[in-house]
Amino acid sequence: MHRDWDEDETGGRGGADDGTGDVDGRGEVRQELRVNLILSPERSVPVPARLTYRASDPYAVHITFHLGQDCPVTWVFARELLVEGVFRACGHGDVRIWPTRLGGRNVVCFALSSPAGNALLEAPAATVAAWLEHTLELVPPGREEAGTDVDGALAALLAGQ
Repeated sequence: MHRDWDEDETGGRGGADDGTGDVDGRGEVRQELRVNLILSPERSVPVPARLTYRASDPYAVHITFHLGQDCPVTWVFARELLVEGVFRACGHGDVRIWPTRLGGRNVVCFALSSPAGNALLEAPAATVAAWLEHTLELVPPGREEAGTDVDGALAALLAGQ
């Protein structure tokens, strides 16, 4: 999934990697951060990324990687998967997440697979956990359906809209 990188949508109060997140008036929580794209056990490349959560899409988290190309790459997966992945290895297939400690740092690893290729990334665990906490404050677990019009979405789908 691709999305234009909009510099006006920078998140994070106080800095790119402070872990505070930014809850805006539209029911969205964003966090700018740098992740490391792991190329080999000895080599990684820092990549600017943005975590986004929207109350209007309460089951999903979005992570956008700005790779220096015209089109950044956005992955969308279950918030519940990321919540679990901060504590223990989880996921199957396209998205796998697990916590680990590397060089004295706590990180969350993301293994992403697509027909275009595979990527292994690591993100600072404290930043991801703090951002997740903000998403859980915005829409608590078990309350995701409260703001979702499932019947309306199903009716629109069945009507071909």
